[in-house]
Amino acid sequence: MKPVLALVGRPNVGKSTLFNRLTKSRDAIVADFAGLTRDRHYGNGRLGSREFIVIDTGGFEPDAGDGSIFKEMAKQTRQAVAEADVVLFVVDGRAGVSAQDHDIANYLRRLGKHCLLVANKSEGMKDGIKLSEFFELGLGEVMAISASHGQGVRSLTEAALDLLPHPTDDSEEETDPGIIRLAVAGRPNVGKSTLINAWLGEDRLVAFDMPGTTRDAISVPFERDGNRFELIDTAGIRRKGKVFEAIEKFSVVKTLQAIENAHVVLLLLDATQGVTDQDAHIAGYVLESGRAVVLAINKWDAVDEYQRQVVERSVEQRLAFMKFAALHLISAQKRQGLAPVWKSIAQAHAAANRKMPTPVLTRLLQEALQFQQPQRSGMYRPKMRYAHQGGMNPPVVVIHGNSLEHVSDAYKRYLEGRFRKAFDLVGTPLRIEFKTSDNPYKTQE
Repeated sequence: MKPVLALVGRPNVGKSTLFNRLTKSRDAIVADFAGLTRDRHYGNGRLGSREFIVIDTGGFEPDAGDGSIFKEMAKQTRQAVAEADVVLFVVDGRAGVSAQDHDIANYLRRLGKHCLLVANKSEGMKDGIKLSEFFELGLGEVMAISASHGQGVRSLTEAALDLLPHPTDDSEEETDPGIIRLAVAGRPNVGKSTLINAWLGEDRLVAFDMPGTTRDAISVPFERDGNRFELIDTAGIRRKGKVFEAIEKFSVVKTLQAIENAHVVLLLLDATQGVTDQDAHIAGYVLESGRAVVLAINKWDAVDEYQRQVVERSVEQRLAFMKFAALHLISAQKRQGLAPVWKSIAQAHAAANRKMPTPVLTRLLQEALQFQQPQRSGMYRPKMRYAHQGGMNPPVVVIHGNSLEHVSDAYKRYLEGRFRKAFDLVGTPLRIEFKTSDNPYKTQE
């Protein structure tokens, strides 16, 4: 599981600037769930080989009448703190300590979580003069940074990650290659719980449940048609006596981590609402993670013909980058259309792990070149010599040649289409990498 860092603090202390610095891009937001939590943003960060998730929260601003942290801290901030492994409490190094800072510090101390006190906007300040007053918050050492200039951000990230156990390589021992890990992802109330209950009720082969922490996904082993699956659920399955109950409890971190740990993601959409921003964000994260994916539109029985056309158009427009995925129209409540979904899940998993022999890839590449050459870019025309497989899940095709940095995106899509058709790569992203050969004589005089 990727560790989770949450940024909390009062408004205008520079949390969003720090978020952008940690994720190294203003475009790094992978989920902005505006309809759910107004001001909570999620992004991916990396320090060396270690990856982590960053949560940016809106500032909490107590009313004049009551300064109680439990009443006044915004809901999304409490949720972010609950999901986090380490809380970065950001204060304004120039403005000094405020009453709001005291309230937040009292709240964080009661939680007993890993917490670092971060004094932002500290560029050009002498250590110990202004920052000493922050020690009265009772959260230990103050880390002085400047998010806008990048000063101290790397040290802060290292300190946060050092509070957590380092990842080990034991994961390979725990994985059984015969088990397909399937994550069911989607917004709240799209019918994940109903679908899971339909599956578990049909199969009745659930061996046990493995509840994790409040933010971990729950995994449920089961079998179908001779295939073994491990359902990584984001709806929250709980056991009540001998009956499984699925509770629609939404955690963004849980969803992102479930996607990371899955072989195949079933992205569930709601026919009554079409494709929303949240759906597109989740789909984008699935694509970025390189996971095989199957799309299913639930509640298909609840909409009329006109609404069906509207939904299908919204899928074509807003999820155009998911054209490689199979799309199913289902009703989880009435158990309609569920069997074909399983075929697509198996097909997507097989495609993600497809072996593509070098001679076949190179022959396909040569045929594609004969049919259509890449466009010349100035003095250069890209020359492609051979291709080989560079990885699986998702499949990676590495193409070698000269001047390949000039290959256009359109030509890359053209090659992708030919490789997909030849190897039947339905339901999986396909990544194409270009490696330009170095001139062996350029270093010689």
